[in-house]
Amino acid sequence: MMLGMIVFAAGVSMGLSEPAIQSEPLRAVLLTGQNNHNWPYTSRVHAETLEATGRFRVEIADDAPAALQNSDDLSTVRVFVLDYNGPRWGEPAETNFLNAVREGAGVVIIHASNNAFVGWTEYEKLCGFMWINGKTSHGDFHRFDVDYLKPEHPILRGLPGMKDHPDELYHNLINTQNSPFELLADAYSSPESRGSGKREPMAMTLSYGKGRVFHTPLGHVWKGSDAQKASIHDPQFKVLLARGAEWAATGEVTLGTHSHDVRRHNVLTADEAAAGWKLLFDGHSASHWRGFKKDAFPNSGWEVREGAIVRVPGAPAPGDIVTKDEFGDFEFSIEWKVNAAGNSGIMYRCDENHDYPWQTGPEMQILDDSGHADGKHPKRRAGTLYDLAECAFDVCRPAGEWNHARVVCRGTRIEHWLNGFKVVDVDTASAPYQEAKAASKWAGSTTHGSLSRGRIALQDHGDEVWFRNVKVRELK
Repeated sequence: MMLGMIVFAAGVSMGLSEPAIQSEPLRAVLLTGQNNHNWPYTSRVHAETLEATGRFRVEIADDAPAALQNSDDLSTVRVFVLDYNGPRWGEPAETNFLNAVREGAGVVIIHASNNAFVGWTEYEKLCGFMWINGKTSHGDFHRFDVDYLKPEHPILRGLPGMKDHPDELYHNLINTQNSPFELLADAYSSPESRGSGKREPMAMTLSYGKGRVFHTPLGHVWKGSDAQKASIHDPQFKVLLARGAEWAATGEVTLGTHSHDVRRHNVLTADEAAAGWKLLFDGHSASHWRGFKKDAFPNSGWEVREGAIVRVPGAPAPGDIVTKDEFGDFEFSIEWKVNAAGNSGIMYRCDENHDYPWQTGPEMQILDDSGHADGKHPKRRAGTLYDLAECAFDVCRPAGEWNHARVVCRGTRIEHWLNGFKVVDVDTASAPYQEAKAASKWAGSTTHGSLSRGRIALQDHGDEVWFRNVKVRELK
């Protein structure tokens, strides 16, 4: 688990108007780190949803009390985003948070954050509608329409409402402190879905001192559920969240009504260049890559398209591609997305003295976990050290969504990072690793994982897979 503040920068999609692009990004602090839901997943997706608009600079606080210790530091926060359902923060965190909101910082409350802090009167006033055990409940995760009730409100202006949104629908939330609110959206909780048979609030605004609050009980992703991840990848939800956050921060909305990513990809920041990173793909040319055991990049089957290296399905199998350079101790960073039921992989420290890269190179699995049979095998899901080590966190995104991966190799130590979390950490010289290997498909192999230096390979498994933001740095 990562603690403290993390300044986030990665990729999803959202549109905004030209004035917003030109303005200084709004400082947003996303408070998370504890939740009975899959917070490692939801927190990073919410951060990307906001970052991709170009309107926000998001700092992720996995240790919320620590992030709220310094009242002076909070004076520049424009909006707090709560993806949290855990214990009270204690002092001075609680007072600092409330004072910052009273002085004008906005708040966004997402899903189970309205379950948190029952009994903390000031939070209940700020939140408005609370989950109260024994009274509040929900039916089945299902698809439903969300009706927008105040089309003139800046958050909703130009939006038609949500159609066929996949989510959990809370019913009987309780306004425990009778807080004044403006209801922006509701949905019918159908008896067929084990709901209340009534219309239930789905988005609302409140105020707390000078602070504006946007609250939506949407955005449910339970631990261990691949299907429920769709709730926060629905473009309709992303638009509502981003516009709600901008309104909470500024009182105005400049963001557009549709989603697209405004950030630049396949470039190095000044900090990355200073840290020794090198681009292995500039968005236009695959000059750092060639076919495995080939002199050039494949003429068909792989192509550069829309700022990505793409394995094109249906073409004759071109085989894996590999870096022209070899790497020993290194850090490799890449973003990938795969089609439905797709499979691929990142192999590293591979040689070309064998028939395939996997005969020598360990593999970070790339997979549509929900659509491919390997997704049911804990050591073959996306992010795993294939067939050897399972992931510590369930953070892989659905087919068609971009994932950020990192591989770090130092001597016999291997780390896999997926979407901001270290999911694998092994020492290939250790007894546990050797035991795992003996129980895997690599049992008896004297070559797999044996090299301290080699090429990085992107696997041709016959499925469509996209790669971008491909970077590497050698570690001394």
